[in-house]
Amino acid sequence: MTRTFVVGLDGASWRLLDPWLDAGDLPNLAALRESGAWAAHRSCLPPVTFPNWKCYSSGKDPGGFGVFWFEHVDLEAEEITVANGGDFQTVELWDYLNDGGMTTGVVNMPTMYPPRDIDGPVVCGGPDAVSGEYRSIDSGYTSPADLAAYLQREFDYEVHPDPLLSSNEERGAEVDAILDVMDSRFDVALDLFERDELDFMHVTLFYLNVLHHFFWDDEPVYRAWQLVDERLGELRDLEDTTLVLMSDHGAAPTTTEFYVNEWLAENGYQERTRTVEDYLKPLGLTRENALAVAKRAGIVDTLARVVPESLQQLVPQQAGLKRGRKLEAIDLDRTKAVASGQGPIYINPRFDVEAVRKELIADLREVSDAEGPLFTAVYAGDEVYHGPFVDDGPEVVVDMRPGVHVNDGVGGGNVTTAPDRWAAENTPHGIFAAEGPNVDSVGQLNDISILDIAPTILAGMGSDVPTDMRGSVLPIFDEEPDWAERDPIRFQQRERVGDGDEVADRLKQLGYME
Repeated sequence: MTRTFVVGLDGASWRLLDPWLDAGDLPNLAALRESGAWAAHRSCLPPVTFPNWKCYSSGKDPGGFGVFWFEHVDLEAEEITVANGGDFQTVELWDYLNDGGMTTGVVNMPTMYPPRDIDGPVVCGGPDAVSGEYRSIDSGYTSPADLAAYLQREFDYEVHPDPLLSSNEERGAEVDAILDVMDSRFDVALDLFERDELDFMHVTLFYLNVLHHFFWDDEPVYRAWQLVDERLGELRDLEDTTLVLMSDHGAAPTTTEFYVNEWLAENGYQERTRTVEDYLKPLGLTRENALAVAKRAGIVDTLARVVPESLQQLVPQQAGLKRGRKLEAIDLDRTKAVASGQGPIYINPRFDVEAVRKELIADLREVSDAEGPLFTAVYAGDEVYHGPFVDDGPEVVVDMRPGVHVNDGVGGGNVTTAPDRWAAENTPHGIFAAEGPNVDSVGQLNDISILDIAPTILAGMGSDVPTDMRGSVLPIFDEEPDWAERDPIRFQQRERVGDGDEVADRLKQLGYME
């Protein structure tokens, strides 16, 4: 058995990296692919941070742990709430490694806040560690709790970059802050891996994908990948260590914004009520316009302090209402369906769910623009999800054409527009690569899933694979590892911190929940 070091590269895709690899600009990544195994994996739908980091670590799709996007939608209760790291009801690969007597560490993996105890260090970070609370809540942002003091003393550690990037125009301090945070993640993960003599380490670079979203293949992203490649060179030099690279999903340049709730309204699936936004928007008073004026006047922070949050929320966004406020503009008694962003659509149980779903799937398959269909596929939820939480999930899920961003704004008026905030949108085609003492030089693999990564890591480390992991052990080893199937570890409910508003505000600023 060899030690294993996993680098999670949020939003990484070969579509972005191949031109730089061909040009010789990422020599360590190229060498890793040459000497080991690599693939484009298929992520779970929707291809987004929540839920796909947990799909990786649990080996299950969202039906196995109960979180289907950044928000929970319950139309029967007339409620939309923001998902929290404590909502993921599943055991993860490090639990099985611990159960087999191995020590593990997890640094900055989304979905891990609030931190929980494992046999080794846990450091929470973007996007879900709550910046306003992480130093005062009982659990802090690390486990053990006193690890935070060590990180601050030794690394001047920052949970989130500051200032936080929020637009394509911010190419100075905001980009530098993300690069500093990324570099620090490597420093901390390497230090803890060696200091504690861990058998396994996972580190995620979440804010890498923020750069992808705002700049795609432009200079800030190139700088980030130059940093990543340099640090990969250090990791490749670790003795008796298998290096695994993976992403939660991929990315592609954005070509089209599709406002799914506006389409639902236009096609008879959703009925609206009037809100205060309907009176403010004709006057040109939108959040985007107000923010632009405030930035020019240099009073953004002042307004944020003195204007009550309840009044701030009344200022409409150009794209329409988001999150729980969507339901304020929707007449649920007459509405058949409500959508989240990036794909999940929920059918109102007041109607004949199966009849509505059949009609809705047929209609969505016909949605197109000048480039062709907007969706490569449209599924019933129970076609793509499996496990005890399928009934809590969406009834319909769309698989977006690369470059299409499904926006869930309610009341913006448009069904399709040119790209809005993001230069790049998520796709379900992420990356996987592995190199190490027991990894064969098999080159490119085909048709693999993000769900295969956890079983492969477990088997490669000599740990048995639980029967509720849906993935397979990949054929990447020079000798077949010694592993068997095992019964799953029983999940124990974990703490849920806060109502998610702080997390939602950060996701909104980054463009995930506009």
